[in-house]
Amino acid sequence: MYLVFIISSIRSVTLKQPNTPLFRSSDAHTKQALIFMQRLLSFFSLLIFSTCFHAQDSASVLFIGNSYTYVNNLPSLFQNIAVSKGKSTFVDTKTNGGATMQFHANDPSSYQKMNSSDWNYVVLQAQSQEPSFPFGQVNTQTLPYAVQLADSANEISSCSQAMFFMTWGRENGDPQWDSINTFDKMNYRLRNAYLRFADSSNSVVAPVGVAWKYVRDNHPEINLYSGDGSHPGLAGSYLSACTFFASIFHQTPEGSSFSGGLEESVASILQQAAALSVLDSMDVWGLEHHDSLVEVNFVCNHDGIGFTVEFEETVDHTDSIFWDFGDGNTSTDSSPEHTYSNPGEYQVQLIAYNACTNDTVVQNIIVEPPLGNIGNFVDKDQYLLKRISAHVFELRGIDHTSINDFKVIDLLGREVPVTFRLKSENIISVEVHHNASFIFSFSIDNMPYRLKVI
Repeated sequence: MYLVFIISSIRSVTLKQPNTPLFRSSDAHTKQALIFMQRLLSFFSLLIFSTCFHAQDSASVLFIGNSYTYVNNLPSLFQNIAVSKGKSTFVDTKTNGGATMQFHANDPSSYQKMNSSDWNYVVLQAQSQEPSFPFGQVNTQTLPYAVQLADSANEISSCSQAMFFMTWGRENGDPQWDSINTFDKMNYRLRNAYLRFADSSNSVVAPVGVAWKYVRDNHPEINLYSGDGSHPGLAGSYLSACTFFASIFHQTPEGSSFSGGLEESVASILQQAAALSVLDSMDVWGLEHHDSLVEVNFVCNHDGIGFTVEFEETVDHTDSIFWDFGDGNTSTDSSPEHTYSNPGEYQVQLIAYNACTNDTVVQNIIVEPPLGNIGNFVDKDQYLLKRISAHVFELRGIDHTSINDFKVIDLLGREVPVTFRLKSENIISVEVHHNASFIFSFSIDNMPYRLKVI
């Protein structure tokens, strides 16, 4: 156990104005005590506690695909998972049963949908078999239209990012061709084809098929398919939605309270599978793309003397930033230094912008004069506070009549029983009947002080 202190220079923050003194003193003793406290202050640095939260919290998504998207309403599952994780989403769909990339590329309504909003992501899904067909066939019948759609999304809005929906192999593969006649064979060709689409169009991939393989390999008791062995069952659509959440927000869906009607244990496994499939291989899926949502964070440091705080930002994909220090002052500097006029609690906000979006991070910081080990500091051999035993302390060097509103409180603000003994004019013995951390609280000439025992 050791002693630390906090000095508060704002009366209303720490202690009430004393009405009836516990002790009173002469002005000389008061000045002596205040000078001593000021000398102690120079030994310590600014204390800052912070509570941080990061807010990449919204996305607009257009899903262009077919029945693999609209069965079980995949976009709605994605939205509900996002809401449960504190995210805001706006989604729309263009889904036609059995639609190929060529169908969507030749349909004017595809481009009308792309024009209908400034989408963060335009999700593109091929017909379930076509990307797994022979390379030559894919190169002429699928790839050009995939690139056309992705390029159009970016041309319509420079802030739209095309994201390919990597689908999964059929439950028993496709028997019409030896190279895709098992799940693993078909899934592998789909994986490579969607990566090729993304690479050819500077786009990204949501690796749903990879998540399916993980679940099939590690949790075969979970059936991802509907009765036809091709379309997703509810578990398959939920897994897909979790994969889109991780791919779009770059965060794990684990912990989502939305299970989509599945048993919570099953939903938890599918959330984990999506997180592992996406977040461990972000570079493989191209998810660190230049059009990704801006990300921002910062840390705080102190100058060691007064109320000056140094802020250091960490940002990605950012063109400009804006600081709000919580006291009416702002800055656009990269890593500014700011001096607060008074101690207290401040909400510091950093907003980062690029051409397409912005992101905000907030830290609630408490700026107070510092903590230190009282027993290590002396002034002319006089301790301000000295430990005598585990529960007995002596307040020294201050005329007892100068001290007002003396009490001991625990860390929840509840008053702790104590026994006072006046040993001399300048020495007060205090026995504290408490076994946890506590704070000595008093004021001298209406200046509040707190002496904290850890």
